[in-house]
Amino acid sequence: MSLEIKVPVLPESVADGLLLDWNKQPGDTISRDEVLVEVETDKVVLEVPSPEDGVVTEILAASGDTVTSGQVLAIIEVGAVAETTRDITAGDAGASDDNSSGAAAEDPLMGPAVRRLVEEHGLDPSVITATGPGGRLTKEDLLAFITKQVAPDGSVKAQVSAPAAAVSPPSGVAKQVTGSAAAPRVAGSREELREPMSRLRQTIASRLVQSQQTAAMLTTFNEVNMEPVMSLRGKYKEQFEKTHGARLGFMSFFVKASVAALQKYPLVNAYIDGTDIVRHQYQDIGIAVSSPRGLVVPVLRNCEDMGFADIESQIRQYGSQAQEGKIGLDALSGGTFTITNGGVFGSLLSTPIINPPQSAILGMHKIQQRPVAENAEVVIRPMMYLALSYDHRIVDGKEAVQFLVAIKEMIEDPARMLLDC
Repeated sequence: MSLEIKVPVLPESVADGLLLDWNKQPGDTISRDEVLVEVETDKVVLEVPSPEDGVVTEILAASGDTVTSGQVLAIIEVGAVAETTRDITAGDAGASDDNSSGAAAEDPLMGPAVRRLVEEHGLDPSVITATGPGGRLTKEDLLAFITKQVAPDGSVKAQVSAPAAAVSPPSGVAKQVTGSAAAPRVAGSREELREPMSRLRQTIASRLVQSQQTAAMLTTFNEVNMEPVMSLRGKYKEQFEKTHGARLGFMSFFVKASVAALQKYPLVNAYIDGTDIVRHQYQDIGIAVSSPRGLVVPVLRNCEDMGFADIESQIRQYGSQAQEGKIGLDALSGGTFTITNGGVFGSLLSTPIINPPQSAILGMHKIQQRPVAENAEVVIRPMMYLALSYDHRIVDGKEAVQFLVAIKEMIEDPARMLLDC
């Protein structure tokens, strides 16, 4: 029985996707739930698994094609078994060599394009860190590995195996890798590299430009003393983790403080639709998360009903899914307000850009010991700068400042979040 393999149903906000490398070719056997191909959308990479055991009989779209929801990608023959292309007997003198040379090509954790690069550059897949779903080796893993092998003098380190004496790197890798492993980089080189943007990066670029062009964006700043939260966290973090099975971080405090501030200043939680203002009666807060493919913003739903443990557990889950490329489209849709923490990368101060159609975004930054005045004395406190970027078309400056002050007051006195005052 023949079975069509189609592009998964895409949400209304996702028009199409880019077909990545095929993991199987016509004539290959495929098992149930084994990934046949991946589709990169402007938000996530979707895996297309086989629903049954069988053999791939036909591939109807090529890698790099733009595909749409429900489009037929391939046909498999359910229950069939692939024909053996060659017989290998125990007495075959060349069997050992054949198996050795074909090991990389038969590795199920590498797609065809990745296998080709491994063979071209004489790489040992076992020494390369795989970051793809299920331990798969991706093209990005190879590019990162090859780039790391370029020594300061421009030569290639020994990890790139001997057969690749004349390494010709894939697009996007510095040209210094080409040539003999001992050949130094040519002084004064002015070579340029060109590589296509991923769908996710294109979408990020488009939405950032859209935000700048369609919103009257303004940013207000404040600073917050993190000592009360740090003391509370230090006192209860072990007990919290034993009780709830989740680590107590700083983000949950800012989510809870944001919920209270959004309820107090609802226009910050609203958005403009034509000539109307749409007010959300709930707080869905997006948390900006870095992933190997770029920035994604998974959403915590109904944060007004979530406790600290729920928030921390959900954030941790999203973080793991982002690194593995397994965040679903549903987790990335919607959101009424966003929080981004550049402090984890060392940012001291920044002006975050609103995520449209939202009207505001809160930026957290690095905690730094600084001298501050308290009760006419100079003391050292762990301080953090906060930034609130907002759409001035809907949020007045007074309201934006008061919103940020409300968050500052709750972080500096966490009891306010429990007492709702």
